[in-house]
Amino acid sequence: MPSTAVRLRRRVKAALRDLRGAREVARAFVSTDHPLLAHIIPIRRCNLACEYCNEYDDFSKPVPLETMFRRIDKLAELGTSVVTISGGEPLLHPELDDVISRIRHHGMVAGLITNGYLLVPERIERLNRAGLEWLQISIDNVTPDDVSKKSLKVLDKKLQLLAEYADFHININSVVGGGVSNPQDALTIGKRAMELGFSSTVGIIHDGQGQVQPLKDEERAVYHEMKSMEKRSFTRINSFQDNISQGRPNQWRCRAGARYLYICEDGLVHYCSQQRGYPAKALDRYTVEDIRREFVTEKSCAPRCTVACVHYTSYMDHWRAPQTLPARAGAGDLVVIK
Repeated sequence: MPSTAVRLRRRVKAALRDLRGAREVARAFVSTDHPLLAHIIPIRRCNLACEYCNEYDDFSKPVPLETMFRRIDKLAELGTSVVTISGGEPLLHPELDDVISRIRHHGMVAGLITNGYLLVPERIERLNRAGLEWLQISIDNVTPDDVSKKSLKVLDKKLQLLAEYADFHININSVVGGGVSNPQDALTIGKRAMELGFSSTVGIIHDGQGQVQPLKDEERAVYHEMKSMEKRSFTRINSFQDNISQGRPNQWRCRAGARYLYICEDGLVHYCSQQRGYPAKALDRYTVEDIRREFVTEKSCAPRCTVACVHYTSYMDHWRAPQTLPARAGAGDLVVIK
């Protein structure tokens, strides 16, 4: 159990995060000419090989630190609010702390998505010192299976270490669909996360071919119970998943390429992890004109999209700027890279 001083420090930091978040929301309503969230990849390599994932390999080298600095500086120049570091497994990058510090140097919110395997007390404290503000781990099952090794059985000790040492916000995401053998595992994972003081969310994952199927009755029941838990959590505005769970399309204005940027290890801007190849323009040449164009460009993949972060960053702009430019030819075909 953290000491009183530690709990007080965490509450102060949480309050400051909330204030900065409110400021960025206000700025987003005033102007649409800047990204709200950018995902950046410092390394494609991962120490795991989850069956449903198309975002990793087992050989890529880390992006050089100076190259990462230039990309972070460019995101700051574009006015980006939040930069989330993903992968692959970003903790494999040997200079990750410097990347996080560079994000914070520019006043941007720094987030991290990790599988959690490499977390130890010393590593968590380094993340504290670097200025990390939130971290997410997706846990797919209670016991490892052929689909995923990201299991509560393996990671629970890591979660306990986070509860003891981390000063940043922690969200645990559990999943249903996509071949997960026991849907009830999501409830066990979500309840454990909240027991440790973390927030908890649920996602619907695609299968090994990148396809999303309607949830079965038991999966849907678990999904709705998890949603009721999320009402006491963050990222609560996720009604798009209700339609996905029933195999129905969503009608919305995807602002990928504008409000949301996905920057791959090669420094190219893509719509998202599942749409690598569009617009595929180098970040260092990306401009406000590109943001404005993609803001009003229709995305043909949007009705069946499951990429939650793109939905979240597009919600506040649904009421304005109808998308008048047609979808790019070929965009909407899932990119599976292994």
